[in-house]
Amino acid sequence: MMSYNIAFSKSVIKTILQFGRPIRDRIYKALNNLPVGDIKKIQGQNNPPYFRLRIGDTRALFIKDEYKKEIFVFELNSGGDIYR
Repeated sequence: MMSYNIAFSKSVIKTILQFGRPIRDRIYKALNNLPVGDIKKIQGQNNPPYFRLRIGDTRALFIKDEYKKEIFVFELNSGGDIYR
């Protein structure tokens, strides 16, 4: 299996840094394991398709480019707030 190059938006990095060390480490580990994890495709977003990764109470939204083998994480927030 070929690994993906993973990039983060500035807002995602800023959000991660606000968490305490144990949660921050868990988020980094989960994000660096993409595209493996509790992932679902977001309905209604098809161009490009959005995916969400669940990390405990936190959700990360990302776009996956199969051709370039890249993943771009553009949003990170608590469960209910991310879809607004």
